[in-house]
Amino acid sequence: MNSKNHTTISEFILMGLSEVSEVQIICFVLLLCIYIVTLLGNMSLIIAYIFSANLQTPMYFFLANFSFLDICYISSTVPKMLSNLLSGCKTISFYGCALQLYSFGVCGGTECYVLAAMAYDRNNAICHPLRYSAVMNKSTCIKLVAGSWLIGSVNIMIHTVLTFKLPFCDNKIDQVFCDIPPLLKLSCIDTWTNELVVFCTSGFVILCSFILINVSYIQIISIIVNVHSTSGMKKGFSTCTSHLIVVTIFYGSIMFVYLKPKSSNAMYQDRLVAVMYTVVAPLLNPFIYSLRNNDVKKALMNIGLSIWT
Repeated sequence: MNSKNHTTISEFILMGLSEVSEVQIICFVLLLCIYIVTLLGNMSLIIAYIFSANLQTPMYFFLANFSFLDICYISSTVPKMLSNLLSGCKTISFYGCALQLYSFGVCGGTECYVLAAMAYDRNNAICHPLRYSAVMNKSTCIKLVAGSWLIGSVNIMIHTVLTFKLPFCDNKIDQVFCDIPPLLKLSCIDTWTNELVVFCTSGFVILCSFILINVSYIQIISIIVNVHSTSGMKKGFSTCTSHLIVVTIFYGSIMFVYLKPKSSNAMYQDRLVAVMYTVVAPLLNPFIYSLRNNDVKKALMNIGLSIWT
């Protein structure tokens, strides 16, 4: 019976945020606006980095890569959400679901370590300024980003293969996109092994990168508080505040979903949290970085003026 159910499932149904048609229209308009603003905001940061000579530093290299990740991250889920809301059809094919899970997971895992690389960069800039240019050279920056992509790819490949090898007895995913926890609930067999792998590997990816970030910032704060100059202390904190805000939003939401006990799962609550880290976080990131960074604002203004003139 389980084998039959498994072979006959060719598509899944995403339950979405609401069953009410009026609410779906509101959700579509909001999501579309958020998606467009997110694309424009992150693309503007990438353009600022590419075309501004003043931003050709490791800090902005990582920021540009993070913005590219955010574009890929939100594009892995939101277009399908918009399509389903507009058409009223909430289905996604079996292989489309697997692709969405993989692409979303790659971006999420990679972002964890890009954020860690950004913290490492700030650590070297503030704690070891004399060695900064030698340590954070172009080769090191590229290796850190490439390593982040490798970790994210390997991690989600394990989960994608293990998840879609399961026999499914139902095809209604109680989530707004294809994610591991709601997919495991559809399995006909016990998923204890899968849950253990999710907890261990996701815990490794999330917690290790989170620990690396914390270690970097503990060292940074210890240096800053010993600075006797008020202006120097203010400058030190200002360069790190934006990154810490992004880290708090991103890690807080994904830890809530992936590292909490199974018994505390409330799927509707998880839907709202999922929207937070898949839709809201990529929207906020470019504004957090650009509005708090005079160099980025000046670069964008200069690019704008050069276009008009």
